[in-house]
Amino acid sequence: MVVEVRTAKETDAGLERALNYVGGRWVEPTTDQWIDVIDPATARPIGRVPLSTPRDVDQAVQAAKAAFPAWRETPPLQRARYMFRLKELLEAHLDDIARQVVLEHGKTLEDARGSVRRGIENVEVAAGIPSLMMGYGLEDGAARGIDEEVVKQPLGVFAAICPFNFPAMVPFWFWPYAVACGNTFIVKPSEQVPLTQQRIFELVEQAGFPPGVINLVNGAKETVDALLAHPDIKGISFVGSTAVAKYVYSTAAAHGKRVQAQGGAKNVLVVMPDADLDQAVPNIIGSCFGSAGQRCLAGSLVMPVGDIHRPLVERMVEAARALKLGFGLDEGVDMGPVISDRARRRILAAIDQGVQEGATLLLDGRTVRVPDYPDGYFVGPTIFDNVSPEMRLAQEEIFGPVVGIIPVKTLDEAIQLINRSPYGNAASIFTAQGRAARQFRYQVECGNIGINVGVAAPMAYFPFGGYKQSFFGTLHGQGRDAIEFFTERKVVITRWW
Repeated sequence: MVVEVRTAKETDAGLERALNYVGGRWVEPTTDQWIDVIDPATARPIGRVPLSTPRDVDQAVQAAKAAFPAWRETPPLQRARYMFRLKELLEAHLDDIARQVVLEHGKTLEDARGSVRRGIENVEVAAGIPSLMMGYGLEDGAARGIDEEVVKQPLGVFAAICPFNFPAMVPFWFWPYAVACGNTFIVKPSEQVPLTQQRIFELVEQAGFPPGVINLVNGAKETVDALLAHPDIKGISFVGSTAVAKYVYSTAAAHGKRVQAQGGAKNVLVVMPDADLDQAVPNIIGSCFGSAGQRCLAGSLVMPVGDIHRPLVERMVEAARALKLGFGLDEGVDMGPVISDRARRRILAAIDQGVQEGATLLLDGRTVRVPDYPDGYFVGPTIFDNVSPEMRLAQEEIFGPVVGIIPVKTLDEAIQLINRSPYGNAASIFTAQGRAARQFRYQVECGNIGINVGVAAPMAYFPFGGYKQSFFGTLHGQGRDAIEFFTERKVVITRWW
């Protein structure tokens, strides 16, 4: 990303400066390089974020490392109490956090609230750590008079490298579980949306976590590379594009770390001839255009089966055309801007290429104007019909409010096309047939399956799935997968003479 780097002396006094939170204190980074945090609805700076150095990363790692022995020895029940305190604080400040998400990301307020709520649910699930961390055993398991059991133990310092699209939610997929298990942690938010984590870490501080247990380091690629290479970090969690996920996975693994890296997606929504369009269309529109299409579970391809094609297309275009664009805190806004001018230009180029490749442009978001926010990074809902599987629209993740429609004759054809994709994040089917739904859930090679659900987002107590180029690693974020990722199993065999 091309950004204007400023020195600390050039930082405007009227803008919030994102600081690092290390060892229980807010600290100035050692860097003299800062970049703007931009409100995408107005294109105006609302803050500054530092490009932290490897020295800043090491400071956080050493604080986390020093905190680990005492935190590990803290009984799980006591660790859970910190989570309960944090949950109460997050509930009390949910709207404040959601508003901050709107300001730096561009979501609508309703969407932002929902994402914060999902984050809080992860804290709530992690509070069940006394049960989640239980091992198992068997009397006389090895031989007569010899007992055998498995216990789960924390490993040390972990870190998460987080994306721009869910500033509040995604870090909570990881650190509450890691910390509840007895590890210590470092969060590295996206440099595009650092201010939400400033709000959240103010609440972390109020919750009273011991110094060094949970830390915050801002920055960009140099900061990421320092985390990936640091010898005292045991594991890395990541969410972002497939290209970066591959880099994070290979680099961290080469340094001997555990890695869970969520990549990109090309999610398909299949609509059967018997689908209830009154119910399906609002779900499809929300999936494709919610959060301006900037989420890894967004629907980006729609496959109508047979004769449902024409009525579905007509209703989709009508519903998408009715969406109101604007600033997410304004009344009645359905869709906000994309994250940056660079993202906007990339999305517009993809639309241009779709036209050049011969897809039928039914709704064009390139010329949309929002009168009250003329400088915002807005792209209107865009719908292409008659997309062929070889087109860029069908192959690449656009990560914007652009949907392609690929008409198919049968469900078998739809499943074959889905399984040909290098991605495997999510897919949904809209149908009233149990047989079709069962075939779909059984045969589709994706980690998250929706049946009459447009956004197949797992609840906090289930893992966030992903196949193929959509996930690199073995254990996913959230739920029991997270517990396994952040602990090591130890087999204990006991005999008393």
